[in-house]
Amino acid sequence: MKRADIVRLIRAHCDQDNVEFNTVAHSIAQEFETAGAHELASYIMSLISQTRTFIPQDFAETHIYLRPMTIDSNPLPLPECIANDLRGIINAISRNMGVHAFLFQGPPGTGKTESAKQLARILCRTLYIVDFNSVIDSHLGKTSKNISALFEEVNQTNGSSVVLFDEIDALALDRINQNDVREMGRATSTLLRELDNVSENVILIATTNLFDKLDRALVRRFDTSVDFSRYTHEDLEEIGTSIMCQYGSKLDFIRGNLKLFKKILRCAPTLPYPGELSNTIRSCVAFCDPNDPYDYLRRLFDALTSFGDTSVMHLSSLGFTTREIETLTGTPRSTVARILKEA
Repeated sequence: MKRADIVRLIRAHCDQDNVEFNTVAHSIAQEFETAGAHELASYIMSLISQTRTFIPQDFAETHIYLRPMTIDSNPLPLPECIANDLRGIINAISRNMGVHAFLFQGPPGTGKTESAKQLARILCRTLYIVDFNSVIDSHLGKTSKNISALFEEVNQTNGSSVVLFDEIDALALDRINQNDVREMGRATSTLLRELDNVSENVILIATTNLFDKLDRALVRRFDTSVDFSRYTHEDLEEIGTSIMCQYGSKLDFIRGNLKLFKKILRCAPTLPYPGELSNTIRSCVAFCDPNDPYDYLRRLFDALTSFGDTSVMHLSSLGFTTREIETLTGTPRSTVARILKEA
C-alpha cells in the first residue's frame, strides 16, 4: 500500500468525501487482491460497500426506462471458477482499459442477477435495471425509438452506475430467426447500434437464459461472457450447506442436524441450481411441524432425492446410520436395528 494512498484516504475522511474515500479504498483492496490476499481484499470491500452511492435527484425523478435496484450485503456463494471470472471483471474495470460490457448466461437460478448486484456493491456504484415493459411497445417503430431514448438515459448515468439488462433476450432475438417478428428484428438492430455508442464509463451487464438464441452480433458487443452453469454436485452441496447454516443461526433445532443434512445433499442424484435449492430449503424449514424437530429433514429428503422410498433397508443402502434412519423415518432405533439384523 502506497503512502500517497494513506494520505488520500485520511484527507477524504476528514473532508467527508465518500466518493474519493471509496475510490482509494477500492484501489487498496485491488492491490491486496493482486498480491493474493483475497480474504483481506474481500473484507475491505465489504466495509466500504456499506456506504450508499449518491443518486442525482434530477435523474432519479426524470428517468423513464431505468430504475434503481436495492443492493444488500448478503453473501453470494459461487463456484470458484465463476468467482474468479467476477474477480477478473473487477480487475478489468479498475484498470480503465475500455472493458465495460459483460454478458452473464446460464439457466435460471444460477446467480446471474445476484452477481450483478454484488459487483455493483463491490464497485460502490448505483445499480439500475432496464424496465423492458416501458421499452417494448406494440406500435410499429416505437420500440426502436424507446431503445434510443433508453441509451440516452444510460449515458446520463456516466461513471457512477452499473446498468443491468436482465434477460436481454426480451429485446435481442436472432434477426434471421423466421419466428421473430419484423418489429423485434428492427429493435435488435437499434440495440446493436446503441451498444456501439454507449459510454465506456458505464458498466453494462446483460443476463440471458437463451444464449443460443441470441443474435451473434449482439454477443460480440460484449467484452466477455460468463457461463453460470458451471456448478458441480460438490459446489451445490457447499451452497446448500451455506444456506442451511444461515437458518441455523436463527433456529436452534437446525444446528445439531447439519451433518445429516449434508448427507442428504450428498446422496441426492442431482441437485437444483442455487435459486431453486434456496427456495426448496426455505419452504421445507418454513412448513415443518413445530412440534417435530426432524420434520424439515424428512421434507428435504423427499424434495431433494425424489427416491420415493424411505424404507429402513433403502436408507441403510444409502449409507445412513441407525440413528439417522430413526430421524428420517420416525421408527425407533431398536426397531431399525432389528430390521437390519433380520435382513
